Amino acid sequence: MIFFSKSYRQYSDEQLMGLIRKGDASSFDELYKRYSHRLLHFFYRMLNGDEDKAQDFLQDICLKIVEKADTFNPEGKFSSWIFTIASNMCKNEYRSMRKRISMDNETIDRNYVGPEKAIEEEIDHKNFCDYLYKELYELGYDKRSVFLLRFQEHRTIKEISQILGCAEGTVKSRLFYTTQLLSNRLKVFR
Repeated sequence: MIFFSKSYRQYSDEQLMGLIRKGDASSFDELYKRYSHRLLHFFYRMLNGDEDKAQDFLQDICLKIVEKADTFNPEGKFSSWIFTIASNMCKNEYRSMRKRISMDNETIDRNYVGPEKAIEEEIDHKNFCDYLYKELYELGYDKRSVFLLRFQEHRTIKEISQILGCAEGTVKSRLFYTTQLLSNRLKVFR
């Protein structure tokens, strides 16, 4: 007799959370496939490029998905819920290490280079990324999180507002001032 395993690919994120709430732990695997890389990248950037800490945070948030599945509102979007949790985890980490943050430029991912770029463009791209992330690391949590949610995670202003628990006008203002600040600090690359 041949048994077919249940495929979760056709389910929405919210439906998968409903299955997790009902005790179907296998549905978690599909959510993990969909979000683990994005969350790891978000944690990496938010935690000053600390890969080990980003991995730890990813494991913690995976536990929270299962353990706190009953706190998920099925009327809401899973992605907003999970990035709210991720953002709060980072905010708590910032609070606990506010006085001992060290800026480490060496952990920035310098390996991405498009195959079509000339060597000079590769060097410029690496230098720009180094400076951009160095400047981002020097910004506070509020500015960095808004910038990364908007330009790395491609979240809307409304979604960022929900994730960070602040007004849309506040998000727009932080985003404006952050991009202006970065533009001024990185004007050598214009």
